[in-house]
Amino acid sequence: QVQLVESGGGLVQPGGSLRLSCAASGVTLSNYGIGWFRQAPGKEREGVSCISRGAGSTSYADSVKARFTISRDNAKNTVYLQMDSLKPEDTAVYYCAARSGNGCFLQPYYTYWGQGTQVTVSS
Repeated sequence: QVQLVESGGGLVQPGGSLRLSCAASGVTLSNYGIGWFRQAPGKEREGVSCISRGAGSTSYADSVKARFTISRDNAKNTVYLQMDSLKPEDTAVYYCAARSGNGCFLQPYYTYWGQGTQVTVSS
């Protein structure tokens, strides 16, 4: 059974940092492209960042460029999202997902999804 489990969310003040983790069981994440998505209340779920399988090229939404960093630790079968300089508009439930083909921010291309972790940025 494949499971993706996000962790690391929480409440942080504006300008603060959080590191989200996406740990997998039943699947080897290095064989998949991994995406981070988020959904704020009343809004559509949107792509935040993705990392390809293999060489691990990365992409970011314009709203998070230069603030968020996606990375992999293949030995731990885990993907991370380092979030710095957080803003109130980053508040959302964050999801990781795994895809076997291309399509960084194309949600239908993703086969496996985690349950999400809440990130709240507020003073």
